[in-house]
Amino acid sequence: MRKFINSAFRQFYKYRYKNLQRYMEYPHKVQKRLLKQLIEATKHTEWGRTFNYRSIRTPEDFAHHVPIQDYESLKPYIQRMMHGEKDVLWTGQVNWYSKSSGTTSDKSKFIPVSRQNLKHCHIRGSWDTMTLTYHNMPEARNFELKSMVMGGSLQTFEPFPKTMFGDVSAIMIQNMPYVGRRFYIPDIEVALLDNWEKKLELLAQAGIKEPNVVMIGGVPTWTVVLFRRMLELTGKQNMLEIWPKFQLYIHGGVSFTPYRKQFEAFFPSDQVKYQEIYNASEGFFAIQDGFSRDDMMLLLNNGIYFEFLPMEQWHKENPIAIPLSEVELGKNYAIVISTNSGLWRYVPGDTIAFTSKYPYRIKITGRTKQFVNAFGEEVMVDNTDKAIAATCKLMNATVTEYTVAPIYFDQAGKGGHEWLIEFEKEPSDIAAFAKRLDQNLQKVNSDYEAKRYKGMALEELRLHTLPKGTFHDWLRSKGKFGGQNKVPRLANHRQYVEEIQDFLGQTAS
Repeated sequence: MRKFINSAFRQFYKYRYKNLQRYMEYPHKVQKRLLKQLIEATKHTEWGRTFNYRSIRTPEDFAHHVPIQDYESLKPYIQRMMHGEKDVLWTGQVNWYSKSSGTTSDKSKFIPVSRQNLKHCHIRGSWDTMTLTYHNMPEARNFELKSMVMGGSLQTFEPFPKTMFGDVSAIMIQNMPYVGRRFYIPDIEVALLDNWEKKLELLAQAGIKEPNVVMIGGVPTWTVVLFRRMLELTGKQNMLEIWPKFQLYIHGGVSFTPYRKQFEAFFPSDQVKYQEIYNASEGFFAIQDGFSRDDMMLLLNNGIYFEFLPMEQWHKENPIAIPLSEVELGKNYAIVISTNSGLWRYVPGDTIAFTSKYPYRIKITGRTKQFVNAFGEEVMVDNTDKAIAATCKLMNATVTEYTVAPIYFDQAGKGGHEWLIEFEKEPSDIAAFAKRLDQNLQKVNSDYEAKRYKGMALEELRLHTLPKGTFHDWLRSKGKFGGQNKVPRLANHRQYVEEIQDFLGQTAS
């Protein structure tokens, strides 16, 4: 019976794939039509009246009428919506909100998730993921055997109990189509548990008891922790000894590049595939559409109208965004989105670069607030991830987590970068690793290379190794322990580096 069900889904996904192809053939037409639908749906709302949506006819009109927004500018509207007000940023009452941290900041963002956004963006994005999975892996058995999902948790908003907030993964699990639930572990109570450490233990126990797991989805950082615990409990050497039929790991949230070596050790088989998705709190943006690719296809018909901010516009008071039709390959942009949940010309903070057109494919390069540019070197997370991966491969090492900060000019007039690195497997020579890492960073970033030329502006990077578990313990000390909380890779200041060093000093004393 299960084989029959899986076969039926396979045929369904063939049909969906043809629809996906049609959307990709006419990207600009699809996006213009989508913007028109978004405007039409909300012209009667408070936001729509304020910005005269009834007079908007073209994307150019839209860009002229509505300024670029950040969370602080939308926050007053969102707070009122959370208290039950209707027709504010989006039509009707919005009862779901994804809680986004993204960094170790004390502030949390509450992103509205309307019924339309949940169904036609996040859940549709999940269907699109499976469509591409089955297209690239016809032997997939997701609807024959079992998959595991690592989700977050949900809470009731006390001032207005109809409002619920939590990780976007938890909202999706809570609203998972009934047809899919029977194919997933753990049960929904464990999946939505708010105690992350207890959840990890229960996930490990559930995973050990179910040998027919073929797929797992989750942030690499915490999936590694789960797998280590499962191996510890069973005494097995790798995850294929626990899940012999395993086929696919779906990941997102952070770059997979520094983690790939660890996962290849967990699953020592060329048959196991890895698929990246870009499902942020604000929307489901993109999916890796081929297992051999290292980029993702931008989803253009999922309730999101896209614009893009060139790097030179990021920190201007009145930045000017460009439409999809004007983007250039290889250039860094900050994403600007207008969504079917009421985010209008909103900047989530992620940065991307286009790798192809027709279809439009992207790579995540970092965050607008996660870079090091204290000396004009313009180092992005994508650069440091690549340098780390290349150095680890060369020196037979494995990095678990890292963060980078500038070292400001001293009296001699030279600055540099300071790296805090936590190794799973240390190299035999730390000093040689640091030298090679510096060289590899120069290879992937010409601005850094220019500043490092003969050490005239920047000195060779300084590297400090941290005891295993330091980054997770630091996050826990800040109340940021859980699936959606990530270590900030880069910062153009020294706050995180100094906090971690102070934390390490306190725990050692």
